[in-house]
Amino acid sequence: MNVIETSIGGVVIIEPRLFKDTRGYFFESFNQKEFEEKVCHTVFVQDNESKSSYGVIRGLHFQRPPFVQSKLVRVVKGAVLDVAVDIRKGSLTFGQYVAVELTDENHRQFFIPRGFAHGFSVLSEEVVFQYKCDNFYVPQSEGAIAWDDPELGIDWRIPMDKVLLSEKDKRHQRLMDVEWLFDGGMDLYS
Repeated sequence: MNVIETSIGGVVIIEPRLFKDTRGYFFESFNQKEFEEKVCHTVFVQDNESKSSYGVIRGLHFQRPPFVQSKLVRVVKGAVLDVAVDIRKGSLTFGQYVAVELTDENHRQFFIPRGFAHGFSVLSEEVVFQYKCDNFYVPQSEGAIAWDDPELGIDWRIPMDKVLLSEKDKRHQRLMDVEWLFDGGMDLYS
């Protein structure tokens, strides 16, 4: 696998080695040993899958301690714009984000470490989206930031009249109004 560094340390894009022939293709979507050698040590404990249609924006979600999560995300069918926002107060990149297009054709994966909010917009007619988490989902620990926070200025590449949101995602606070975020100095992996 090829690991591509981004503008925020720890947030990486992963390109698997693709083997193609007349029958189709094969690739290893995850290998624990290689992931630990090239990205970081983590143990994924939960796999999730969602299906969404064009215009859906999910996010920007995170889990509060002690249930913070790293995620390894990928698209099985379709295309998304995937976004990770640094929400570690005190971090030099606090409030900055990385956005990457993930598609069923480029087979890219995106690793989002603990201390980041995560979201995506659906750019294709339909998308099947999969992600691994290194901690279990706990509803009481759920947090989120407004997808349209003007301070973040994320271009989700969806016209405003086509955006589809859950009722919950319509009501999140801006980054600067969220009462509690991660302390940039805390050990998020303990």
